[in-house]
Amino acid sequence: MNKNKKKNPWSWVPSLYFIEGIPYTVVMVLSVVMYKMLGISNTDIALYTSLLYLPWVLKPLWSPIVDNLKTKRWWVLIMQFVLGILFACIALTIPTTNFFKLSIAFLWLMAFTSATHDISADGFYMIGLDEGDQALFNGIRSAFYRVAMLMGQGVFVILVSILINSSGMDKTTVVVNAVPADAQVKTVLLENFDYGEKPGDMYLVYAPKNLDIPLKKVSTVYADSMISAARAWNIAQGQPDPDAPKIAKVKGKTEKVKTEKPKKFENWLRKNFGAEVAEVTEYAGNIGVLYFHLSKAPETDKTVIVTFGQDKGDKSIKLVEGARFEFTTENWNKPVMSVIQLDKKLTTPSNAQFDAESGRVRMAWTVLFFCLSAMFFIFWLAHRFTLPKVEKERREQSVGKAIKDFFTTFGSFFKKDGIGLAIVFLLLFRLGESQLVKLSAPFMLDTREMGGLGLTAGQYGLTYGTIGILFLTLGGILGGLAVSKHGLKKWIWWFAIMINIPDAVYIFLSYAQPSSLWIIVPCVAFETFGYGFGFTAYMMFMIYIARGEYKTSHYAIATAFMALGMMIPGMMSGWLQEVIGYQHFFIWVVIATIPGFILLKFLKIDPGFGKKVKTEN
Repeated sequence: MNKNKKKNPWSWVPSLYFIEGIPYTVVMVLSVVMYKMLGISNTDIALYTSLLYLPWVLKPLWSPIVDNLKTKRWWVLIMQFVLGILFACIALTIPTTNFFKLSIAFLWLMAFTSATHDISADGFYMIGLDEGDQALFNGIRSAFYRVAMLMGQGVFVILVSILINSSGMDKTTVVVNAVPADAQVKTVLLENFDYGEKPGDMYLVYAPKNLDIPLKKVSTVYADSMISAARAWNIAQGQPDPDAPKIAKVKGKTEKVKTEKPKKFENWLRKNFGAEVAEVTEYAGNIGVLYFHLSKAPETDKTVIVTFGQDKGDKSIKLVEGARFEFTTENWNKPVMSVIQLDKKLTTPSNAQFDAESGRVRMAWTVLFFCLSAMFFIFWLAHRFTLPKVEKERREQSVGKAIKDFFTTFGSFFKKDGIGLAIVFLLLFRLGESQLVKLSAPFMLDTREMGGLGLTAGQYGLTYGTIGILFLTLGGILGGLAVSKHGLKKWIWWFAIMINIPDAVYIFLSYAQPSSLWIIVPCVAFETFGYGFGFTAYMMFMIYIARGEYKTSHYAIATAFMALGMMIPGMMSGWLQEVIGYQHFFIWVVIATIPGFILLKFLKIDPGFGKKVKTEN
């Protein structure tokens, strides 16, 4: 047993924590990107995906069973096999009409399985390494865990983007010109459209080829009515209603009572902290309309999703309606409308370029999840040979006995010295990050008209999947080395600064809305490096308070409070962003980091904890 126990940790620590991070990434991060690309609102995304934190919050309830039945190695292997099955199940739900309900249900099962895998993997880590090696490899395991998370935002999304582009039509570019008020503008008549199937490959039919909008003011009532009419027209043409709930809510008399007070609070937020809007006057900027439909019908039961938005040019020329369309065999030849509006303050001729991109988004995500399923089965098979046997085989023990031991194990955690302050720290240290993580992907992918950066899926994946991974890994490794050399206490303030202050780059990005990746990528690199470095302190602090006889269960309890601290703020983050806008939301994120700094002053940490101590053994 001693020979196995001394096995080089490099042979299993990186792969174990990489594979531990994949399902968490899929449930909490990649699902956000997927639902955003499939047309789910920010409010629904943040609410339902934040609720998926619940299994990680509740996992202490069954952690004593993992602690007392079988071995941690046995649990790790069983959970990896089950996760491989669940990835395949999610892949099968994506093409269905009720994909949101079904995929959420399987994500719930995946979350519970992943939480159980976390319990066993973390217990295996603490049993397999001594305290010094735990500190040294803490940065390594944190880095590989975060590599998995960044792959979810990077490599996996790039793969989806490649699949979408390979299955979609050629990109369509439309130039919108703000022309003098007396310029002659050609009117597009729907009766002149040819709705018949065209020969050759499918492409997007649009008119006019270049949209000219005269520089003159129109009645605000007229402009608003045109925008509303365009939305109603698109819905009548078979497009999904963007305001329709994706999961049916129970109707009843109590619902009205429950929503009155939140509406008052929401209105107060909009009035005092909402995104700045143009002053309401009698006149508004002039508007123009573009029409789209397909050249031929898609394959049966296939949906072609088209996204439309500004790529570059004058920001005074904005898309106000018609950013996303879904075409099927039922509505491929029914023209839909996108409405472009000029800023009423724009007085000189200008132009902007808008792009329409398409592809089989559902097919791409289906392929990805089947690939993830195959990857998990491969890792499961590999870990059967690479994970060392560091535990003694246990005698068979009844589930009833394990549950009985739960009360002793669970209660002992709350009897630790200073545990109350430690719990508050776990809940509040990442208060800002818990909200940022839910909206960073929607912000990157949202159109510039919606306050986002308008990145394509490929650009988003490249940003997080290359430079982001490199700097996050570097930050995690340096954080682990710092703790192993000087201890956690000496570096705790620097860790707090590095994990929180870089969040401010999103304030800059939301106000500047740069289109160049040369500006966006360094900002993401700075934020991910800071997170990789600072998160080391958080993980080491959980190990610190978990020390003792029941370290596996106590660590699981600590991570449950970590998940609770991410779940509750994350649930309301999407709603808050839609109320106050991206700019004010990111300012709030930075303000939310203050409680974590205040709590640091009161934490009591052994100065020697985490230092690598050389011994003769």
